[in-house]
Amino acid sequence: MSTSFLHSLRGEMKKSRFKIWLRAFLFVQFCLLFSVYFFRDVGHGYFKWEWVGLVSAAFIPIGFLLSFIVPMKADAELGAVTFSLDRFYLFLIWFLVAAKLIIGRIPPFTPEADFIMAAIMGIMFGRLGGIGLRVRRLKLQYGFKKV
Repeated sequence: MSTSFLHSLRGEMKKSRFKIWLRAFLFVQFCLLFSVYFFRDVGHGYFKWEWVGLVSAAFIPIGFLLSFIVPMKADAELGAVTFSLDRFYLFLIWFLVAAKLIIGRIPPFTPEADFIMAAIMGIMFGRLGGIGLRVRRLKLQYGFKKV
């Protein structure tokens, strides 16, 4: 591989579009995985679909607020918005996933594990939406995108 190709790939990976699509892909993967658990647990009466919706919706504002701590800047050289990894969010999501996996192994705590899964989905969705809005605002502010 040539160094110009690697430099070009690295530049593309820094751009907001790539990172937003990556986050959207991860969100869909979590939703698909958690759906398997939800279908099972709702079928057994541990949780209800209404609760999935309510808990997820209740955590969307928290995810939206978390989007404000994502380090983000307009890069004139790339003509795009770039942002870096938010370690707090990464730790939070993996902590919640680990908590869900541990708590889910204890049968009386199955509803709590489902609550955590729904909360993760709400946080991820809210954060993704918040990041998208922030990127759009920066692109418009710096003239990177026409509306």
